[in-house]
Amino acid sequence: MFNAIIGWSLNNKLLVVLATAIFLGASIYLVGQMPVDVFPEFAPPQVVVQTEAPGLSSEDVEALITFPIESAVNGTPGVDTVRSSSSVGISAVIVVFKWGTNIYTARQLINERIQSVTGRFTAGTKPPVMLPVTSAVGWLVKYSLTSDKLSPMELRTISDWQIRPRILSIGGIASVVSIGGEVKQYQVLVDPLKLRAFDVTLAQVKEAVEKSNINVPGAFLYRGGEEFVVTGVGRITTLDDLRRTVVVVRNDGTPITLGQLAEVKLGPEIKRGDGAFMNSPAVIGTISKAYGADTLTTTRKVEKVLEEIKAKLPAGVQMNYHVFRQADFIESAIKNLKDALWQGGVIVMVVLFLFLYNFRASFISLIAMPLSLLAGLMVLRAFGIEINSMTLGGLAIAIGIVVDDAIIDVENVFRRLRLNRALPHPEPVLGVVFKGSTEIRNSIVYATFIIIIAFFPVFLLSGLEGRIFTPLGIAFIASVLSSLFVAVTTTPVLCYLLLTRKEEREHDRELVQSGVHLLEPETAFSNPGDAGSDNSKESSHVEVEKEGALVRFLKGEYKRVLHHLLNRFYLVMGVSLILLISAIAMLPFFWPLFFA
Repeated sequence: MFNAIIGWSLNNKLLVVLATAIFLGASIYLVGQMPVDVFPEFAPPQVVVQTEAPGLSSEDVEALITFPIESAVNGTPGVDTVRSSSSVGISAVIVVFKWGTNIYTARQLINERIQSVTGRFTAGTKPPVMLPVTSAVGWLVKYSLTSDKLSPMELRTISDWQIRPRILSIGGIASVVSIGGEVKQYQVLVDPLKLRAFDVTLAQVKEAVEKSNINVPGAFLYRGGEEFVVTGVGRITTLDDLRRTVVVVRNDGTPITLGQLAEVKLGPEIKRGDGAFMNSPAVIGTISKAYGADTLTTTRKVEKVLEEIKAKLPAGVQMNYHVFRQADFIESAIKNLKDALWQGGVIVMVVLFLFLYNFRASFISLIAMPLSLLAGLMVLRAFGIEINSMTLGGLAIAIGIVVDDAIIDVENVFRRLRLNRALPHPEPVLGVVFKGSTEIRNSIVYATFIIIIAFFPVFLLSGLEGRIFTPLGIAFIASVLSSLFVAVTTTPVLCYLLLTRKEEREHDRELVQSGVHLLEPETAFSNPGDAGSDNSKESSHVEVEKEGALVRFLKGEYKRVLHHLLNRFYLVMGVSLILLISAIAMLPFFWPLFFA
């Protein structure tokens, strides 16, 4: 099969070159459109239901809120496990679904279940809330707000009411959570002595405050052809509005207002945490991305908006939106892969040139590296796998392997062409390239599949390990298989176009026009070693290419060492046996590492 592919590629050289160029350009464009994240999505779909019950103890929250919710959601289709936690005033139930469950379908099912138990909660319990859909590594950006002029309450207000709504309007954002500072409250601090003096109860004050902050709809007033809407506007906009709120009216018509009974002011909510940045009090905002959002694209959009907000902040307020930036990890991983690519490319170029003494041969081997890696990324795209640190790791591991197929192919073809030029009657170079590529193909295929089989245990991992390491294995295997395909298509064609001479190709065209089939089996070397075994057979008008100085030196040294070793059989076997026994003796020292 591989021989047929090589033969077809050599017979359709222009088509292969064009297809390679088109694939190179298209894949570079498509890779730029792929989503990028830090890790693969290793957490199964889950829905978090949170319920606030102010004033209840942990035991009451567990018995009256958490347990009923757990009982309601346990039978939901697709549920794998249900976890919960109950603390003072708050209940959290985490419903984990099986892999492959649509997260939005799961949320709809859970919402229907919890509605059936909401009416049984104790008075004062707030309705259950499903937290936003976020990724397992959902933290996108953290920003800080600090100031020497503004109060902590003013900083928290800026974060909650100016920054948060603006960020949530960006696509791909799940939540913006602020900690630190002081949450602004309208506080009514009732004086018990004044309540007693005015003969007013605390319940009356509470009822008056609750009913004061509402707008009451009226009716319609018709005047001629116009219609006016009548509405009682009672929304509180200032502290004075709250102070003027009437609590009770005496029989003589005298109103008792809230300002007469209590101190009305703006104050901070009771703190249950705080924030700091660089040893200074600060408001810290955490921006989390939505499930499946592209980290790099979303981060750039968030940073653009934060930069606009930063320019409009009040004087004396400093914003730093690089407190935490998940994209730094991704960009670092991509940079490392790029460094590995160009460093590997330089090493390949230098080594090939030292051994082959030919820049064109080095270029052919080098071009196989990006082609194979891009093809591997296209396989990932076809499977719906995003670019992350694990897939980049698989590509980085494959860098040293994807170039092997091309190097072996190029070296053998280059050697065959050199030997062919040493013959009195050189054969057609198209057939030489074909035979140079096919005669080592079985060895390359076996080696490639042995390497792939060695990676198969990665796919046997289950659970969290399987979700993390499977993309690495897919990226590695896809790149290695792609390198094999490149070696049987693009590499032979480039060898023919770049390693042969113009007059040799013209001679091949003349033979083809005369009806000679250059890729027939009868054009094979009768004995490959004979082509260069007798230098006296070289024709005087043929310029014979010599091997590089490094290769000649290494061959000479190898022959000398080999000659000495072949005459010392017992010494070689004895040293080998000693080394084997030493290696086996070291195994007990490694045992604790495997079973720690």
